[in-house]
Amino acid sequence: MVSKIIDGRKVAEELKKKLHALAQDLEKKTGIKPGFAALRVGDNPASQLYVQLKGSQASELGYHFEEHVFPAWTPAEVLEAKIVELNQSSHIHGIILQLPLPEQLDKFHFLSLIDPAKDVDGLHPLNAGKLFQGLKGGFIASTPLGCLALIRTIHSYLEGLTVGVVGCSLLVGRPMALLMLQQDCTVWLAHSKTLNLPLLCETADILIVAIGSPRFIKGDWIQRGATVIDVGINRLPSGEIVGDVDFSSAQTRAGAITPVPGGVGPMTIASLLRNTLEAAFRYADQPFPLE
Repeated sequence: MVSKIIDGRKVAEELKKKLHALAQDLEKKTGIKPGFAALRVGDNPASQLYVQLKGSQASELGYHFEEHVFPAWTPAEVLEAKIVELNQSSHIHGIILQLPLPEQLDKFHFLSLIDPAKDVDGLHPLNAGKLFQGLKGGFIASTPLGCLALIRTIHSYLEGLTVGVVGCSLLVGRPMALLMLQQDCTVWLAHSKTLNLPLLCETADILIVAIGSPRFIKGDWIQRGATVIDVGINRLPSGEIVGDVDFSSAQTRAGAITPVPGGVGPMTIASLLRNTLEAAFRYADQPFPLE
């Protein structure tokens, strides 16, 4: 048995074609161009790359894009003032604060300052709370949203399936579990210290892994025929990029699996741009046509 490879790049490109067309329509009808702003503090190389990728793809879709970069020693009040300014800006509809922040800056404080209507990363307490309560009108974090889109390329019917989420971060694991619960799945949430994790993983029809440890999940932990979504991205000393799942052994057990790279990563950015466009549609008081 060889797994079907879930091509995240292909799914992301299909979504971005729709976003491009919708952005053009919105601007033609209302004069509103979707606007996206990224805040970055410090010189973390990975953060620089991520923001560059997000910005270049936003521009390709016809969005207005701004990056605001601050040195690592920036006082809190300077970052606060920029967030307030962007909240009030009529041409910015989506704001992200690229993490991590320097350790002297409290990420939760700054995330809570972003206008929830512009919080396209879905990390403001109001948006996170709406997801928890199953309420509509909030934004869902882009990685879980992208994972769900990939899962739907394999499963047209999710109700009743057992979904395992390994990793309980605020960015991925917890919102992912809640999002799958909203699909009427039976959901369990685990982490690297969960006892009997191999046995637990084998119960999952869909296994989503976001634990930040290279090749942590072994192939013989996976239920035969299961769908595996590998959110992890880890650089080995050799320079090789691998996920949190041991891909070669998992391929012999899983029914479908995302590769690393080329799986979840492209969908994370595409879903962020989707949220930004939805924010622009809301600002223009227009119904958003995508699910």
